[in-house]
Amino acid sequence: MADPTGFLDYDRGDAPKRPKQERLADWHEVYAPQDREVRAEQVRVQASRCMDCGVPFCHSGSAGCPLGNLIPEWNDLVRRDDWRLASDRLHATNNFPEFTGRLCPAPCEAACVLAISPAAGGAVAIKRIEQAIADESWESGRLNERRAAVSSGKRVAVVGSGPAGLAAAQQLTRAGHAVHVYERDDRLGGLLRYGIPEFKMEKSILDRRLAQLRSEGTKFIAGCEVGTDLSVQRLRAEYDAVVLAVGATGDRDDTSTPGRSLDGVHLAMEHLVAANRECEGDGPAAIHAGGKHVVIIGGGDTGADCYGTASRQGALSVTQLDQYPEPPEDRDQAISPWPTWPWILRTYPVHEETGERRFAVAVRRFAGDANGRVRSIELQHVRVEKDPDTGRREVLPVSHDVEVLPADLVLLAIGFEGVRHMPLLDGLELSLTPRGTLSCGSDWQTTAPGVFACGDAHRGASLIVWAIAEGRSAAHAVDRYLMGASDLPAPVHPTALPLAAV
Repeated sequence: MADPTGFLDYDRGDAPKRPKQERLADWHEVYAPQDREVRAEQVRVQASRCMDCGVPFCHSGSAGCPLGNLIPEWNDLVRRDDWRLASDRLHATNNFPEFTGRLCPAPCEAACVLAISPAAGGAVAIKRIEQAIADESWESGRLNERRAAVSSGKRVAVVGSGPAGLAAAQQLTRAGHAVHVYERDDRLGGLLRYGIPEFKMEKSILDRRLAQLRSEGTKFIAGCEVGTDLSVQRLRAEYDAVVLAVGATGDRDDTSTPGRSLDGVHLAMEHLVAANRECEGDGPAAIHAGGKHVVIIGGGDTGADCYGTASRQGALSVTQLDQYPEPPEDRDQAISPWPTWPWILRTYPVHEETGERRFAVAVRRFAGDANGRVRSIELQHVRVEKDPDTGRREVLPVSHDVEVLPADLVLLAIGFEGVRHMPLLDGLELSLTPRGTLSCGSDWQTTAPGVFACGDAHRGASLIVWAIAEGRSAAHAVDRYLMGASDLPAPVHPTALPLAAV
């Protein structure tokens, strides 16, 4: 039973951040480390705000958490100071809460009953509580490996070591199968390793979980391109099932804007990967923002990651451009009614540090010098209209006025187009959908028998919670395919969509 008056007695309190100048000077996580006792007391108070709402939309897959996290249960357990049982409840539905507690944008909070009206003081700080439970679980030594009691004698290959692949691998290993995870990069983790900046999640957090998977029996092979280094024929001969969790990292480019070919205009991931490799000790980043005027095109999470990375590299200025108008600070029920994901202004910690954001603007032209390097961009104020028949969006200038903005480094963070072409897909005779994804049936199986797809490769670039949920569900399907039945949970169906997308 929740505290019936907690949301009336306590205000929402987010985790404390380190001072801006301190965090701009290093790559450590934005949020300040806390004494365990202090953290426990603060989080206990926040958990007490979880009300007896009757219908907890926060853990509904259609509007809130696709993992089906038992949020009201572990909130109440934290309120009662039962951290051990809270950890059990949290890990029952989420393999990697220390990842999601740091990286998920928290659709659960948008669907919280307390988020209906600003007068209620804001949603329960679910994401903060989740991370605190996960961190406390590691610090107290509760997260030991869980080895399967009996081996099934079956072998499974998981291609891709991002959150979907890791979730599928851990579930299948714990079910008794021999699981080998193949990663084409030189280090494990996919976008968790090379796409997420260190200031959002230090890689020691990832390495700690990878060590647990190894201790449970999962085998990892890095630097191996399946379909090239490992042939499809050998893959099919050596494994009883294959899980494709290859991500959707095909960057969307802007080839139509004049000047795109100038030196200094790059895709966002080129910048982020180089910066993460430098943090890993691979030497200076080839694309560096130090001493430059940086312009980031795109208003989403990837753009914010570039924003914080450029700031820490010592950029002279950082400007993030968004072609859409500035969203409101509070939810407009007419546009995005509760409990759907709201269209609101999202201010990340990096936006508080330095630089500026510009809305309702688009690049008319990239301008360069005699050496072919970008030096400025020409901006116009625009509006975005949607064709009622085709659904296509068109960006239209609202005037002929042009503004010139200095730019020595331009980063395109305008989204992803789907799965990159790879020999593996040709070898399996798999084609992509018009959205650039891999389709599968209700059993998560592709048209290639015994080959399953999950995560961004299946649904397109999405949230980490959807990746983990799909990895867990695909693991259930693989286990059932191999054994005839499965006790593994299956949180989502392949056709599941968040309520905001319906």
